[in-house]
Amino acid sequence: MSFWIIGSLLAVSTGTQIYGQLEAGKDQEAALKGQAEQERVAAESRELERQQKLNRALAANAVGMGMSGIKAEGTPASIALESAKNVGLSEGMLKLSDRLAQAQLRRQASTAASAAKIGAASTLLKGATQIYGASGGGGGTTEATGTYSSDWNYNG
Repeated sequence: MSFWIIGSLLAVSTGTQIYGQLEAGKDQEAALKGQAEQERVAAESRELERQQKLNRALAANAVGMGMSGIKAEGTPASIALESAKNVGLSEGMLKLSDRLAQAQLRRQASTAASAAKIGAASTLLKGATQIYGASGGGGGTTEATGTYSSDWNYNG
């Protein structure tokens, strides 16, 4: 009778631990996915801000060149073109960096969910082992003493 009580308690305890691990994994996954979404929004905001600064700088350069009488031909035009290319490369690297940060958060979310499932499976196996041991099915431990006795006698 006590085996059934102990076994039932172990089963309930194991089930509770498994449920807790799975829920914790889901919560962590959701938090990391939310963080990735926040990072995406922040990246878009930073990109917009950089574009606005770039547009203001380009407009100021155009106004300054126009007011000083410099025509946008030859060297000034080539300098502006090269500057625009460099800004474009810089923007591309910043976008790539932002996307990589978001992807890393998504991978962490997936890893958290997987780790929770593995932990739950481990808990299940541990609980099953404990229940089996409580049932007496696990046998006892033996200790070697170096002596052997037997009721059987061989007189060959």
